Amino acid sequence: MGIAALVFLASAAVTVAWCGSMSAMPGMEMPGGWTMSMAWMRMPGQSWSGAAATYLGMWTVMMIAMMLPALTPVLARYRAARLGDARLNAETALVAAGYFSAWTLFGAVTYPLGVALAEAAMRVPELSRVVPRVGGAFLAIAGALQFTPWKARLLACCRASPARRAVCGARESAWRTGLRLGARCMTCCLGPTGVLLVIGVMDLGAMALITAAISLERLAPNGWRFAQLAGVFATAAGLWMAVFLHP
Repeated sequence: MGIAALVFLASAAVTVAWCGSMSAMPGMEMPGGWTMSMAWMRMPGQSWSGAAATYLGMWTVMMIAMMLPALTPVLARYRAARLGDARLNAETALVAAGYFSAWTLFGAVTYPLGVALAEAAMRVPELSRVVPRVGGAFLAIAGALQFTPWKARLLACCRASPARRAVCGARESAWRTGLRLGARCMTCCLGPTGVLLVIGVMDLGAMALITAAISLERLAPNGWRFAQLAGVFATAAGLWMAVFLHP
């Protein structure tokens, strides 16, 4: 728990510093009354490969800061279930590494999509003008996902014992356990992650709210109710953004 706390503090500090440095640079004002995030743009003299590496590095650090509060109890239960294993600490670290590697892969998929949308919006003013409404609709859909039986099943799995296959019956490797947990978590968090991508990956307020929402739905005794409450706010915000925020 002590190591997890240190990792969380370090990743949170780096995330805050990164967001502060990026927010100091004004975004690009776009047709339709919105501002293009610097996350999808290259710095002067920067190659696309360098921009992608920077994004992935900061995405991974940000995900560590956001997801570690919910993951730490999972790692603790995994460790407790494997007491007596001489490689216990190393295996627990491998579970965490596999988990966040899955999130890094998710970032690797979202980055080119975000860049492609940004490039298209900069080249086609008509597309730029509808981006706020499309973003609002996407936000509302992300909120609606929080009410579905699909979300309920995934959340129940995330709240269950993390390593049944590794403890009972056939044991899988710690790395594969982490990858499996990460993939399941990504799927369960499609709604909150979609909210983050729409609002802005450099918005510290959005990060804090989504971190709290994910932690509550995973750890609180009545987590499903918190998931639904987050869905209410996301759906309402999306409808307001799509209908009223922009002309």
